[in-house]
Amino acid sequence: MPQDIRPSGAPFKRLFFALTVSEAQRQAIAQWRRGLSLRSGKPVPSENFHLTLLFLGDVDAAQVPTISAAVDNLARPGTPLRLSLNRLNAWPRAGALVLEPQETPVALRQLVYGLQQALLPLGIKEPAREYRPHLTLSRDFSGQVPEAAVAPEFYLVARHFTLFESRKGRYWPLAEWPLAG
Repeated sequence: MPQDIRPSGAPFKRLFFALTVSEAQRQAIAQWRRGLSLRSGKPVPSENFHLTLLFLGDVDAAQVPTISAAVDNLARPGTPLRLSLNRLNAWPRAGALVLEPQETPVALRQLVYGLQQALLPLGIKEPAREYRPHLTLSRDFSGQVPEAAVAPEFYLVARHFTLFESRKGRYWPLAEWPLAG
């Protein structure tokens, strides 16, 4: 698997944890997005649709097995996570158009907190800010939230979460953990 190299010569990977979106949901969301007739931003390819749990950034490639081992011991919800993406929003500072839930399930917040705590001993910290679950529809977006002919109403049921590597605009799964059982 190709790796990027730091100026120091050490290989690294750009990593994040996420909930995946089924193929049928990706197609439905992409079709709904087309109805927005966006004039700003770069649409995220539908195969990259996901709900980020925790962004790790550039991590030494040698740490991937240690990260996976730390997450192996993580307490998980015990049932699939259910989430409704029912609000379209623009994030001006991030330059993103996103789908987000009006309410974040407690089990989702607990999973994110558990990931953060599991990785702290490894020196991996996310910047201090409140977790805001979202699915990015478009990057480099500017302007107001577009009018939607049909309100967003997408129900995600996640049975697992995944550690991804971001490489050249594609997301590659490295490991996966069940949420139930």
